[in-house]
Amino acid sequence: MQHQHFKFGALALAMAFSLGSAWAQSSTSAQPSGTGGAGTSATGGRSAPAAQPGTGTRNAETNKDDKVSKQDRRFILDAAGSGMFEVQVAQLAATKATDGNVKSFAGMLIDHHTKANDELTKLANAKGVELPAAPPRALRRDIEQLGKKSGQEFDRDFIRNVGIKAHEKDVKLFEKASKNAKDPELKAFAAKTLPVLQEHLAQARKMPQAGGKGGEQHGGGKGGAHSMGAGSATGGGASTQGGGGNGANKTGS
Repeated sequence: MQHQHFKFGALALAMAFSLGSAWAQSSTSAQPSGTGGAGTSATGGRSAPAAQPGTGTRNAETNKDDKVSKQDRRFILDAAGSGMFEVQVAQLAATKATDGNVKSFAGMLIDHHTKANDELTKLANAKGVELPAAPPRALRRDIEQLGKKSGQEFDRDFIRNVGIKAHEKDVKLFEKASKNAKDPELKAFAAKTLPVLQEHLAQARKMPQAGGKGGEQHGGGKGGAHSMGAGSATGGGASTQGGGGNGANKTGS
């Protein structure tokens, strides 16, 4: 009898323990559903960082670029980067140059390139092309390096590297766009701006800082570029480019 009572007690204890475990499991499984809301919201917060909508926005802006061809878009970005560089470096020259003619040349670059940049910005906005906020890194380094120089060395490097080399690249870029751009407005912008760039290049080559006798000879040889009209811009640009090779060599030496 006492043995049976012990067995019954043990059985009751086992059943109670089993029921307790089941209740604990049920309570535990129910607990995440209550805390799961907080866990989900926390996870949700981590899985939806600010970068997500930003990426979508950039993709949407990239799709707008379909309004222009890949080639035209490349021209817009290259022209914008070059234009910003030349305004910024000319602003530096307007304060650091020691030669009055170099200062005047820098002032002309600021004026002309600012106007061209403004017009290009309007075109880019109309066609959904997002412009860079600053010149390319390599050009920013050029500005920094030039800023470390002073006196005649500054004047010389500004004329050779900005007045000549940078504008030789500009003339090539705008000549190509004036002939091959798919968008008629971009093509007209390139054709209208090209003679201005050729004028800058011609004036830079006439500067004494352009490279001694070689620079003066090339400048004198291209004196006709000053009276160049829009109709002969392309032809003049081609001849100017021919002289550019020698100017670049003088600069390199």
